[in-house]
Amino acid sequence: MTTQVPSKPLTRVVVSGSTHGNEMSGVFLARHWIKDPSELTRSTFSATAVIANPRAMEKCVRYTQQDLNRSFKMDYLVALDSEEEPYEVKRAKELNKIYGPKGSPEAYDFMFDMHNTTSNMGACIIVDSPQNSFAMHMANYIQTNYMQKCPIYVYKKGDEESYTIDSICKNGVAMEVGPQPQGVVRADCLAQMRALVRHGLDFIEKFNQGSAFPAFDIDAYTLISREDYPRNADGEMSGIIHPKLQDKDFLPLNPGDPIFQTLDGNEVVYEGDSTIYPAFINEAAYYEKKIAFAKMEKKVFSIPDIQLKLD
Repeated sequence: MTTQVPSKPLTRVVVSGSTHGNEMSGVFLARHWIKDPSELTRSTFSATAVIANPRAMEKCVRYTQQDLNRSFKMDYLVALDSEEEPYEVKRAKELNKIYGPKGSPEAYDFMFDMHNTTSNMGACIIVDSPQNSFAMHMANYIQTNYMQKCPIYVYKKGDEESYTIDSICKNGVAMEVGPQPQGVVRADCLAQMRALVRHGLDFIEKFNQGSAFPAFDIDAYTLISREDYPRNADGEMSGIIHPKLQDKDFLPLNPGDPIFQTLDGNEVVYEGDSTIYPAFINEAAYYEKKIAFAKMEKKVFSIPDIQLKLD
């Protein structure tokens, strides 16, 4: 993915659903838009929808062998094909051929990747870097027009390689909406996702038409680290999310605040030196990843103005 502002109109845009096969807002919307893409059409471009992980969608599971959204590192994409490689790696290579190749001039201009979370995160826009001015301008436009809280989450740490599905395109964002149980579609969450995509497409349309987007300062949450649950000597969870932390995504967590409740009735408190902001609190899909919540800091970023220079 590039952090450079596009020098040409964006015409090749894709909306991905079912990157995780049990996150149903994206599943339902992608299936609908494949049959009727009229909502994805603007005067300067027409986006297409894709079912990213059809096997996982059919089984209504997150993935079949490994997480598709962790399968887009170059090591996976350039590895020789083998019968032993997981289905999701095979699928990542297929998607990379269609919408990439990753890092190439031939890659699609932009991807929206639709996700749901079981955490109480509301609507959230996930970007790879605050230096990605185009994505940050899009996020700011969505925040302004969505008219509800819609925080920006910067998921990459430092110079680590982008590993998500949207990284095969020249640019992209993920859209996270919750809380929604796995395998369930909620009308309110689907409507929120639909609105996020609509505003994102509208932003691309305005950019393509040469609209000027002035510089601005904006809050965003950057990933520090991920916190595991308390565990016993056998590696089993010995504590759960504390009731005072549950559902407090993107709210300040101060030193001394309780974060876990052990099964023998004790409290575990946050022992950091400064206030942080947790997200993905008690996310169901992260139990296997040994993640109780993501620890973030809230920062203000100055984003430069952008405008497409039309001939």
